[in-house]
Amino acid sequence: MYWIPISAVIILLAVLIIANVHIVQQSRAYVVEWLGQFHAVWNQGPHVKVPFVMRVVKKVSLKEQVADFPPQPVITKDNVTMQIDTVIYFQITDPKLYTYNIEHPMSAIENLTATTLRNIIGDMDLEQSLTSRDIINSRMRSVLDEATDPWGIKVNRVELKNIIPPKDIQNAMEKQMKAERERREAVLQAKGQKESQVLVAEGEKQAAILRADAAKEAAILKAEGEKEARIMAATAEAEAIMKVQTALAESLRLLNEAAPNDQVVKLKALEAMQKIADGKATKIIIPSELQGLAGLAASAKAVFDSEDPAPSREKK
Repeated sequence: MYWIPISAVIILLAVLIIANVHIVQQSRAYVVEWLGQFHAVWNQGPHVKVPFVMRVVKKVSLKEQVADFPPQPVITKDNVTMQIDTVIYFQITDPKLYTYNIEHPMSAIENLTATTLRNIIGDMDLEQSLTSRDIINSRMRSVLDEATDPWGIKVNRVELKNIIPPKDIQNAMEKQMKAERERREAVLQAKGQKESQVLVAEGEKQAAILRADAAKEAAILKAEGEKEARIMAATAEAEAIMKVQTALAESLRLLNEAAPNDQVVKLKALEAMQKIADGKATKIIIPSELQGLAGLAASAKAVFDSEDPAPSREKK
């Protein structure tokens, strides 16, 4: 009967040990106290807690966190009230300080953000606050990081999510933006028309150049053709003259080889005179040595003409 209490004690001890074994996950940290006093910060890995003596007072995430705060009313240097909401990116770097140095860290960061934003915007006018987001973000991050350092918090980045000016200023800004868009549109249209005219003029210029080049090429080709034609005609005429001269030289050679008498030479002279008479000359001078031969030729021609009708009568 004694085995029942022993087994119960063993089971109770096992349950107690299992309940006091803690496995800390990566990017997390446990803040542990010993009898109400800070004892240690457990990082990732297994840890055993002494029951009734040690206590885990806070489990802290070491990841970067985001806090999106609602819009806060701020007043610019020129007395314009705007609504600005901010986004804070922060990270817990010291779990002990985060646990013991600040009671409500998120509320404290929100109030500190609103106060810092009012101070920065209060030194700027409306136009500066609308166009200086990077400067505002940088100054706020520097102030918040320094203020939250004793809390074990590091502010990595601050962003102004929205800047909402009053309604009348929004309407004026919209009108100004509309006028600016219209001005840019007019400038772009004018620029487009100018470029279009330039392109048209350039196209006409290129077309005129091409037409001039084409006319030039045509004139060159025509001149080349006429030149070739004249060269060919001159070549043909030269060849004809050469052939005539060759034939004449050949006839003279043959004539010389035949040893012609004076009568043949005179007959050739008469043929030459006939050719001369066929021209436009109105007066022909016949040498004396050819006149007798010319009379003989005329007499022979008369005899032949008188004898020619007889055969005609026989035919009748």
